[in-house]
Amino acid sequence: MTKTDNGWLKSGVVGGAGSSGGIMETSPWQATRFRVRYAETDQMGVVYHSHYFVWFEVGRAELCRQRGLAYRDMEREGGIYIVVAEAHCRYKAPARYDDEIEVRTCLRAVRKRVLVFGYEVYRTSDGTLLAEGETTHVIAGPDGRPRALPEKYQRLFERGLDPTAISK
Repeated sequence: MTKTDNGWLKSGVVGGAGSSGGIMETSPWQATRFRVRYAETDQMGVVYHSHYFVWFEVGRAELCRQRGLAYRDMEREGGIYIVVAEAHCRYKAPARYDDEIEVRTCLRAVRKRVLVFGYEVYRTSDGTLLAEGETTHVIAGPDGRPRALPEKYQRLFERGLDPTAISK
């Protein structure tokens, strides 16, 4: 796991080097860890529901980075924008101030004009599943109109596709 300058994020591939003699296990899931900040909680000390969608975005950006993609480069070089068309979150248990959280992100589908990401949010201290979700994204050009994902990016996205997911 790595740590950013502000100490807030740590990320890595789920599985990683483990008991398999130091060989990296392949996993479609990207894990990002951080602590719940006070500003993310309500008066009861529980994380406000909308912050989970921000955490999904953090996980999605880290997954793309791990796969050799940077949103900024896709926008600048490829004129490609990944627009959220649909977002779902099912809350299972509350996250609270100072909990260490792990957001696991995977790519569930790569289609010509659509990407689907899946998310699981865990409290690391006890392994409790706090939430699970999914976002569907439409590929768009600078004009905001849907367009096909260029081959270059499609190959990079498909490299991280969850093999248990259905790609249409």
